[in-house]
Amino acid sequence: MNAPIALSPLEAAESLGVSRSTIYRLMDSGRLRFVKVGRRTLIPTSLLHELLDGVTKPCQEVDK
Repeated sequence: MNAPIALSPLEAAESLGVSRSTIYRLMDSGRLRFVKVGRRTLIPTSLLHELLDGVTKPCQEVDK
């Protein structure tokens, strides 16, 4: 089965493990772009990957 090319805000939230409100805040702030298709709001999965690539930071080891 092929992976979807776009997700609803609820599906995007579930796939990232965050709340739907978080997804809408990211969309409202412009940090997460989306498209409107008719009445539906869709987030291309490529944009979710871009979002994650932009916020990931290398892990730092903590001295014990």
